[in-house]
Amino acid sequence: MTNIALILSGGAGLRAGTEIPKQYIEAKGRPIISYCIETFEALKEIDYIQIVAEPEWRPLIEKELHHKPHGFSRPGENRQMSVFHGITDLLPMAEENTVVIIHDAARPRVSGKQILDCIHAVKGHDGAMPVLPMKDTVYLSTDGKSVTSLLNRSQIYAGQAPECFLLKPYYEANAALLPERILAINGSTEPAILAGLDIALVRGDETNSKITTEKDLKEFIRLV
Repeated sequence: MTNIALILSGGAGLRAGTEIPKQYIEAKGRPIISYCIETFEALKEIDYIQIVAEPEWRPLIEKELHHKPHGFSRPGENRQMSVFHGITDLLPMAEENTVVIIHDAARPRVSGKQILDCIHAVKGHDGAMPVLPMKDTVYLSTDGKSVTSLLNRSQIYAGQAPECFLLKPYYEANAALLPERILAINGSTEPAILAGLDIALVRGDETNSKITTEKDLKEFIRLV
C-alpha cells in the first residue's frame, strides 16, 4: 500500500485577520504549515507529500520539506477543487490500493497517531475520517429563525481532518461532480458519501483544531 499526503495550503485565511495567509505566519520562528509537514515527514508510513499552494509560497514550503519526495498542485476555485487538482496530479502514480490522506495546513496540531489511525481504518473500506461526538444539544432550523426539529445528539458527529481515501475511487467520485456540483462541496468526505463509498469513522482528537479566526491563531501561537 502506498500512502500519499495531500496538504491543502491554498486558502487566503481572511477570517484570521492577517495580511498573509495564516498558514504562512510564523509561530515560534516557524511558518504554521511547517508543523503539520513535520508530523507527516516523521511517519515512515507516508511515502510522498503533495501540497496545494500558490507558486509564490512554494519556496518557503520547500525549506520545510527535508525527508520525503514531494510535489505541488495549483489551488482551485474552492477547497474541493483544490483537492481535485491535487488528486488529479497524483493519479499517474496511483496503484489500486494507494491511499490519499487529505489534510489542512491550518490544522497544525495533527498527531502522528491520528494520521495512522485513519490510514489503518481504510483497510476493508473506501475511506476513513476522524469525527468528534457532539457535546451540545443540536437543533434543526430550516429558516434560521425558529426550531424545526430536535436532532439526536448521539447520532451527530463533527468531522475533522485528515480524511483518507482509496485514491482511484475517490478521484472518480469527485470527477462525477464536475463542473458545477463540486463547487458546492464543503468537506472532503462529501463526494465519497454522494458516490456511495464506504467511509469508516475514527475517533477524532479535540486538540487537532483548525485555525480559522484571529482567536484561534493567537491560541495556537500561545500553545507552541
